[in-house]
Amino acid sequence: MPKRCWLKMWSDWQSGIFALPPGADFCRAVAEGLIDRCRDKPPEAMAAVTVYVNSGRTLRTLRNAFDDHAAEHGPLLLPKMRLLSDLGAALPGETASPLARMLELGNLVSRLIDRDPGLGAGQSVPELAESLADLMAEMQTEGCGPESLERIDTREHAAHWQRSLAFLKIAAQFYLSDPPVDPQARQRRMAEILAADWAGKTKLPDAPIMAVGSTGSHGATRLFLRALAEIPLGTVVLPGYDFEQPEEIWSSLSDQADDHPQARLAALRFRPVRPWLPQPQNDRNRLVSLALRPAPVTDQWIDEGPSLPPLAEATAGLTLIEADQPQEEADAIAVLIRDAVGQGRATRIFAADRSLVRRIAAALDRWNLEIDDSAGSPLELSPQGLFLRHVAATFGRKLTIDTVLTLLKHPITATGSSFGDALRQTRDLELHLRRHGPAFPDAEFLADWGTRGDEARKLWSDWLGEAVAIIGASEEDRSRRPVLERIEAHLRLASHLAAGPGGQVAESRLWREAAGLAARTVMDHLAAHADRAQPMGPYDYAELIDTQLAGQAVRSRDLGHPLIRACGTREARTEVNLSDGALVVLAGLTEGGWPQSLPPDPWLSRTMRQEAGLTVPERQIGLSAHDFQQAIAAPEVVLTRARKDADAEAIPSRWLNRLTNLMSGLPERDGPAALDAMRHRGDRWLALARRMSLPRYRTDPAPRPAPVPPAPAFSAISVTQVRTLIRDPYAIYADKVLGLRPLDPLRPEPGAALRGQVLHKVAERLLRPPPDPDIGVDALHERFLAITRQVLAEEVPWPAARAFWQARMERISARIARDELNRLQRGRPQVVETSHRLPVPGLTLHLTAKPDRIDLLDGGAVAHVYDYKSGKPPSDDEMAHFDKQLMLEAVMVMKGAFPSLGPIGVDGISYIQLGGEGATLPRKFSPEMAEETWQKFILLARSYLQLGYGFSARRALQKTTDHSDYDHLSRFGEWGAGDLPVKMKVGDHD
Repeated sequence: MPKRCWLKMWSDWQSGIFALPPGADFCRAVAEGLIDRCRDKPPEAMAAVTVYVNSGRTLRTLRNAFDDHAAEHGPLLLPKMRLLSDLGAALPGETASPLARMLELGNLVSRLIDRDPGLGAGQSVPELAESLADLMAEMQTEGCGPESLERIDTREHAAHWQRSLAFLKIAAQFYLSDPPVDPQARQRRMAEILAADWAGKTKLPDAPIMAVGSTGSHGATRLFLRALAEIPLGTVVLPGYDFEQPEEIWSSLSDQADDHPQARLAALRFRPVRPWLPQPQNDRNRLVSLALRPAPVTDQWIDEGPSLPPLAEATAGLTLIEADQPQEEADAIAVLIRDAVGQGRATRIFAADRSLVRRIAAALDRWNLEIDDSAGSPLELSPQGLFLRHVAATFGRKLTIDTVLTLLKHPITATGSSFGDALRQTRDLELHLRRHGPAFPDAEFLADWGTRGDEARKLWSDWLGEAVAIIGASEEDRSRRPVLERIEAHLRLASHLAAGPGGQVAESRLWREAAGLAARTVMDHLAAHADRAQPMGPYDYAELIDTQLAGQAVRSRDLGHPLIRACGTREARTEVNLSDGALVVLAGLTEGGWPQSLPPDPWLSRTMRQEAGLTVPERQIGLSAHDFQQAIAAPEVVLTRARKDADAEAIPSRWLNRLTNLMSGLPERDGPAALDAMRHRGDRWLALARRMSLPRYRTDPAPRPAPVPPAPAFSAISVTQVRTLIRDPYAIYADKVLGLRPLDPLRPEPGAALRGQVLHKVAERLLRPPPDPDIGVDALHERFLAITRQVLAEEVPWPAARAFWQARMERISARIARDELNRLQRGRPQVVETSHRLPVPGLTLHLTAKPDRIDLLDGGAVAHVYDYKSGKPPSDDEMAHFDKQLMLEAVMVMKGAFPSLGPIGVDGISYIQLGGEGATLPRKFSPEMAEETWQKFILLARSYLQLGYGFSARRALQKTTDHSDYDHLSRFGEWGAGDLPVKMKVGDHD
């Protein structure tokens, strides 16, 4: 058709700026309005229209709206639909990869950190490079070149910001001075070209061009929208425009009100804004509009509040759920969703906090309902993503037991071979590592462990040893290496672990499923641009992998329920669909949840951003407020929040807070009653959720157990366990009768138990063989320190703990040497860390002991019993009532339990501190006290082994807060310290 005819056909086209109010079915309204404007035109007229939309989601929803109209009214040609972000695609040249540009910036950041380490304190190079790339992209879209940074007056800012600005000027010259190659720069450049052409009345379009769904929040799109609205065939349709807002409020919106929901739209009111389609008046929009006025608002509420319509009608479709904590909030939402699904009704969940969406999804799992999440699942949290992150984090670090088991128990590991056999071998290895260590396993240890099993174990340990060797090769290598080398080592280890022993990585899950394919794409893309990156150490490389995986999501079609959809808050303009009658849930309405906390800018302060012409951080809050204003206008909306988060009081979202405060202050409009009704409707769902969380059947709490096993319950008990028999008999029952042992910790730590073992070993080596009494205090001092260094080097693999313990021993070493020389001159150590036993008369029981040290004095006439303590030794009073170890060891000496001593008298008992001041502390002793202790022990043992005393749980612990290894087994918590023990026979007593 000739151009003149085209222009004549569009002579009645309405150009300028139009809008739809909050709550409007935006995409359907846009489609209906465009169809109505083309109704009297030939069919091909619609196909000549170009529609630019703000997002891919809007584009799909708009296309669906046209399809729905066609299904109802007959076929029609569709307009050309484009994304605003693709404006720059028409420019010549190729678009640069954002990853490549970010890696190039990483080179600059790396040099900056080398020169000024304090500037990037607490952040990795990839993290800083990513934030710098975001800043450069924002400068491009806002049209801020390197010269914009010169407008910042550095004299008004701290030295930190001055150094940051100096670096930014260098980065801007590098990043912003080239021809536009970044998507943001190309979009801005194309918007400038079109604006110049259209302002000069050249290259005007001969068919309508529309831009719909954008608020002009970015400089490039705002420039394009303003230019488009000025040409004869240009039309802009704004979403969520507040037609209820008075003109004086619109005029007052400026950069000082960036957190207002309409602030970005105010910048586009250079021409009159008209309704795109006639819309019915919405009383709720009037209420929300007044509630969200820019501060100060109290006087406006007083003046305009009484003119609002009755609030009971305006809020009839609103429900307010105020839960005690986030899990209860998620449970209540899940219950109302389940009810909606039962009615065949759609639900839309809008939440900025993705963790809350995951909580809701977990709560819905009880009904086998799955959410269709528009954001997808984070790739970094998928099995493949977590696996790659774990593998990357192993390089440059010592391999710990928990790291090994994290890799071995991962659902991706060994899926290329026999996954079940791998889990069995992993279980056996875990038990061995927990019990015997070492704290940092290596290939040599694994090879040795593999030789102790069958052929399958040897094959498996060889496979694991190869993986450990790959890690160990870089354990001490924390230097910077080319990223491509890092990627190759990373993928080599990941493939080896995923394949399993004798398996193939192609058969594993590593690169399968949607998450595997996405992870493969990320790694391939990173490898393709690795030559742009600066050499990295292992920590920075692991951070790079984290950031790259975090930027991707896994979207699987047809997995979620068709009636349950989770949306990002910015989808409010497209997902609030009046035609399907969906229930809209606005979840997580707390400060920090929605709106989310503003991330700190490591490069520019707020004032510096303003001086450079960039947007202020509060703009993000304004955009979130606009999303809220659109979503709350839906016919039926549920507002939810939690009063507490992580045991702290949570502050309600500022928008919810304003809404409830306004309603509470309007009794003449029935505001308090309407608010109570909203809460009452929400309380129903909270009550149902709480009822769902109650157990179906009520059971009585467990009694305080005192089990009575068949006699004899056990045949041996050590002198150190007698204390436990007195204080917590149930622990002896669980250990000796049930044969239960607490698992050793997954990650050995240099704690008090290990310190005691190590220092006892120091004392043992000092006495084997015993030093000569004439050695001299200086020589003994040097020997003690040498042995200490040797034992710590062998037994303590943690450098910090080793140095700390060495320093403590050096502090007391002089006193230890003097006291030890005095002991050697009085007698000779005869028994050192040697186990022996003594039969208990009248019982099938032996008392066992492994004394730290027993010295023969006065030429072998008497003995003295010593015990080394790394902590605080027990007092005489504690020994009299509970701690019987030394006294019973003395009894065993007197009764001849140690063959090298024979029956012999004891002149005393003492503790030697290997800590504190290094003192030797004698305790009260007499043969009569020892005999009394022995007789009381016989009575105690007979009570439990012959007289049927129950092994009571937590009988006499020193403190009520003391922990027992078997508290969970005795069901402590269902009973308390004030409950009487209940004797219960266990086992076969016949």
